[in-house]
Amino acid sequence: MIKQCTVAALVAATGLMSLWAVAAREEHTFEVSVMVPTRAFYVVPADPTWIHRQQILPWNVATSKLGSLRKYFDVRHDTSAIEARLELRPYLSNGRDADNIALSVRFNGVELSHDLTPRQVVSAADAAVGSRVLLEIEPQQPAGGYRPGDYYGSVLLLFNARAPGG
Repeated sequence: MIKQCTVAALVAATGLMSLWAVAAREEHTFEVSVMVPTRAFYVVPADPTWIHRQQILPWNVATSKLGSLRKYFDVRHDTSAIEARLELRPYLSNGRDADNIALSVRFNGVELSHDLTPRQVVSAADAAVGSRVLLEIEPQQPAGGYRPGDYYGSVLLLFNARAPGG
């Protein structure tokens, strides 16, 4: 009888342990994506890991200056130059308009604006062979200096192929 009770207890314990093993299961779900550009026209980050993440501009405590963002893009267009413009005026905000920090945006050394007319940022010759160019986003210190706070903003760049002969 003791053997039968011991066997029954071991079977029950084994059954419970297998249930606990199932209960300790872990799952991980994550998104995977890729953007495969056409060879005829593309403007893509050279390092694609940063583009969908918030970028933190460095604050220098010693000088009370805000640093800039510098990232490279690979560009190509096989028939004409590449143009760019900003969709909106770029700035950082803490929720108080008086404290906004304007951002200067340059692509391949060309200052961009939110005017409807785009500016040429890559020549037809450079675009035809493909180039690696620099995006620079530089904060403009407000009159009276930077005010304390948490600031957020967006920069929306629009690129297009210049019309041939344009």
